[in-house]
Amino acid sequence: MPKRYFDLFEDVHVPGRWYLDDPVDAQGREVDLWQFERGVPVDVEGRLRIPMDRPGEPLDFSVTPVGGAPVVHARVASLFTGLAPKDVQLVPVEVEGQAEEYFVLNVTRVVRCIDDKASAEVQYWKPEDGRPEKTGNYRAVHGMRINSSMVGDAKVFRPWGWLVVLLVSEEIKAALEGIRATGAKFKEV
Repeated sequence: MPKRYFDLFEDVHVPGRWYLDDPVDAQGREVDLWQFERGVPVDVEGRLRIPMDRPGEPLDFSVTPVGGAPVVHARVASLFTGLAPKDVQLVPVEVEGQAEEYFVLNVTRVVRCIDDKASAEVQYWKPEDGRPEKTGNYRAVHGMRINSSMVGDAKVFRPWGWLVVLLVSEEIKAALEGIRATGAKFKEV
């Protein structure tokens, strides 16, 4: 039986939930948020701080507005490092108004696995689009499906060419559901 994988994203329909702003460094300067979407380890100096955009009920799993950097509670971070230590890097962050520990979950694995034929629609950048650095890469992926036989041993990863998505194995999904991680929502790919 083929392994199952899921898109992990933030449930924006949690009543009364908080909304986080983008992380800043110790001096209050913006940081490059896209670095957390590249699928490689990052080097962050000092502790990042995440201001509150709108206060509310804290979530165990959230994403930043720009770059979609996952922000996770310590218990979720522990789950990821326990089940997928080769796939993630934790970057400590201070979330405004919170005494508990939070981390940016930096996914450090990228897997070439999108199944173009099984996906509802894929679009590629073309030379006539005027973005030569992107030519041949995905421009859009709708109804994404993956070829699970190409995933190997990765349990948490971003699909090559469409790094805006965070994919997890069925084992990770079950573990997050088992601890009732708030804010986490899944869609099978």
